Amino acid sequence: MKGSGRAASWREIDQWDGGTGWIAYPDEEMERASHALVSDGDVWLVDPVDVDGLDDTLAELGTVRGVVLLLDRHERDAETLARRHEVPVYVPEWMDDVRSDLSAPVEPIRRSLADSGYDLHKLVDNPVWKEGFLYDEDSKTLVVAEAVGTSAYMRTSDERLGVHPALRLKPPKALGRYSPERILVGHGEGVTTGAAEALTDALSGSRKRTPRLYAQTAREFLF
Repeated sequence: MKGSGRAASWREIDQWDGGTGWIAYPDEEMERASHALVSDGDVWLVDPVDVDGLDDTLAELGTVRGVVLLLDRHERDAETLARRHEVPVYVPEWMDDVRSDLSAPVEPIRRSLADSGYDLHKLVDNPVWKEGFLYDEDSKTLVVAEAVGTSAYMRTSDERLGVHPALRLKPPKALGRYSPERILVGHGEGVTTGAAEALTDALSGSRKRTPRLYAQTAREFLF
């Protein structure tokens, strides 16, 4: 399900004028995706997994300004990269437990991510799941850590984007207020064409396709 150790091989994904992404362990089932958002030469690393040669790629994009965590269990290699680049880890202000657990310098995000152009919004906030998402109105870019994704265990065969199995019966309706042109996710490659339509379909069809997804997942684990 999940690779371990420092990744030597990785796959670059989601390249566009405003950044890039990568999957550190191309063969893992979870397909953990990381992103570098770029704004005026500043680079923001979102839920990153460290890989060999990453710093060379980042240097071509600009200067790392900070590391961003959007999910309470996505610490991944945030501290390692923050220390290496001597920058803070930016965490939504309502994620108190995450902020207290990190030993690297921490900065709370309230409404926006410094001068990146991205605004922060609360998506899930309960005792077992805390998640925020970023949206840049100018580029119509939506960044979601976990609530939706494109990895196989999140999608049925006819979905381009799927709601997380644990949220299927109560999909994150807050995402439905947006019409993004690009959706970057924490698991799998992003959706860069027909993104708004894929998001609408994922949210509207989440409940009715739940049995199919669960059956699909069960078959994969049993056989």
